[in-house]
Amino acid sequence: MEVIHKIGRRKTAVARVYVAPGKGNITVNKKDMAVYFPTATLQYKVNQPLAMTNNDGNFDITVNVYGGGITGQAEAIRLALSRAMCEVDAENRLILKPEGLLTRDPRMVERKKFGQKKARKKFQFSKR
Repeated sequence: MEVIHKIGRRKTAVARVYVAPGKGNITVNKKDMAVYFPTATLQYKVNQPLAMTNNDGNFDITVNVYGGGITGQAEAIRLALSRAMCEVDAENRLILKPEGLLTRDPRMVERKKFGQKKARKKFQFSKR
């Protein structure tokens, strides 16, 4: 099996994931995953597709991620890894799809409109 390359997106974060056979090392932007994602919640999000498909220690994963915040980056990596696991074995799709791990979250920040304070908030109107 050669290296599998997949892309995942969430808000403005973009993750490029390279999956190769190995011992289970996960590198994010040339750092260990535990260093890049210090909280257990974010580490769980990244590992979720691997744990659900029983591929915890089977692959070495290299990730390049940019844009957005730390949570958006973790969820972008999760989507890319889910797509990669589907390419490894088509049976994995039946496991990941019901959990919503193959769905791209379309929610983005709404733009600010002119003449308003924010996207929806207006300036205060006073009758003096």
